[in-house]
Amino acid sequence: MGEISSFQLGVIGALFLSVASSVSIVICNKALMSNLGFPFATTLTSWHLMVTYCTLHVAHRLNLFESKPIDTKTVVLFGMLNGISIGFLNLSLGFNSVGFYQMTKLAIIPFTVMLETIFLKKQFSSKIRLSLFLLLVGVGIASITDLQLNFMGTVLSLLAIITTCVGQILTNTIQKRLSVSSTQLLYQSAPFQAAILFVSGPFLDQCLTKKNVFAYKYSPVVLAFIILSCLISVSVNFSTFLVIGKTSPVTYQVLGHLKTCLVLGFGYTLLHDPFTERNLIGILIAIGGMGLYSYFCTQESKKKQGDLSLGSQIKDKETAALLAGVHQDKENHEVKKLNKDSLV
Repeated sequence: MGEISSFQLGVIGALFLSVASSVSIVICNKALMSNLGFPFATTLTSWHLMVTYCTLHVAHRLNLFESKPIDTKTVVLFGMLNGISIGFLNLSLGFNSVGFYQMTKLAIIPFTVMLETIFLKKQFSSKIRLSLFLLLVGVGIASITDLQLNFMGTVLSLLAIITTCVGQILTNTIQKRLSVSSTQLLYQSAPFQAAILFVSGPFLDQCLTKKNVFAYKYSPVVLAFIILSCLISVSVNFSTFLVIGKTSPVTYQVLGHLKTCLVLGFGYTLLHDPFTERNLIGILIAIGGMGLYSYFCTQESKKKQGDLSLGSQIKDKETAALLAGVHQDKENHEVKKLNKDSLV
């Protein structure tokens, strides 16, 4: 019982850390890109991952965690896939309207459900699917303002959805099947994610913004915000792997849409962004869907624990009965032997 409550506290802590760090970095990056005019998102992400790796390397040197060797091919492919997915998401945003980009992010949940159902044989109850549907409808109402389609943008969005879903499913699967922690997996894969984005980032950013990251004039304020963004990113990257490892890719995506609602709220409160009744209605529907998802997941988890406990009790009873039967057979054999000896 103590192990279960400790696990639940760990999940709650991971969820809180993920929400707090993600909302913080979104606000920081919005100020950096919108207010200070630093538009190089992909290059900035490569810096995030470099700082994350360096931080984990220092932590490893200080013996704060143990490094566990993972098959090199697995780590390289996993790291490259995650790096590519980030690049496709940024390209999707660059080639599509903001509304279509939000649709792309919403499509990640049903696509993840489909992949896990087909390849991992995971079952999602009708209640869970209903709660996810309400969540997606709510977030769609709150965040989607325009939909402009084009062929290149659609192809990039599909690639972004596929690579993101596969990457997040692998994040969960690798941790469980290889018995590695989120910290160990992030430490092993971060250099490869950083490398592919560091090489491709300036080129992608120049294609999207028509500006050169190396020709940009870095003021002290911009540098301060870049450093702050990189420091927050350590917590973001760590909590991402932690949440996916402790829960599931779908739960992580649900959490991501909670962050979207919070960012909309903070944007209105702190940055005075436009906020309409439609935004409010969408956020309320989304929060209702999240609440139902959390409730149904908790109920199903309790049911599984109850079934496991009942199965354990039945097994214990069967074992006890078997042992009692063996003991009784032994006693009967001894009685027969004594009777035979007395007759002799």
